[in-house]
Amino acid sequence: MDIAGIILAGGLGTRMGYVKKAFMEINGTTVLDRLLSVYESVFDEILIAARDREDFRHIDLPVARDRFEARSSLTGIHAGLAEMRAEYGFFAACDAPFVQAGLVERLCTEVTPDVDVVIPLKEDGYREPLCAVYSKRCLPHIEAQLNRENFRIIDFFDQVTVREVPVARLRDGDPDQVSFFNVNSPDDLRQAERLARELAV
Repeated sequence: MDIAGIILAGGLGTRMGYVKKAFMEINGTTVLDRLLSVYESVFDEILIAARDREDFRHIDLPVARDRFEARSSLTGIHAGLAEMRAEYGFFAACDAPFVQAGLVERLCTEVTPDVDVVIPLKEDGYREPLCAVYSKRCLPHIEAQLNRENFRIIDFFDQVTVREVPVARLRDGDPDQVSFFNVNSPDDLRQAERLARELAV
């Protein structure tokens, strides 16, 4: 399947003191560089979805700018889907520093032409919408939802074909399940630094 990799980098980082999460350093490496090293090993087409191109002028990658004024992960997914050439896009956000290439590859193998969303399903029933694959066919549904100012990603899922992939099927690619670790606070950042040292990720 033709799949692009999109990094969602438009968040305000309010709980981090308005620090741009893409440029947070974990043991000397920015989150953006961590994600790029994974994406470059998996995808031929890579985009950054963000509010401002200027923040990423030093990176030789296309920036898909938000087309809606509101800041949300869904506006970033919309921008990435609209700009990418591929029919499908894998999306992860800049608050997930430890996304593993093995997990991404395994998730992408679950993509087939008849599905619109391929998403990890955790044991507790939670779906991971920011470590998932979306097709361009999702665009009109997302756009309609954004026009209603509804920013909850999964609310358009009942209008498309969704494949939920149990995390057990992805575990070979990420035994410690660190791909789903999010940095949303200074405490999370300290924990991320510990994880990076302990697991060498």
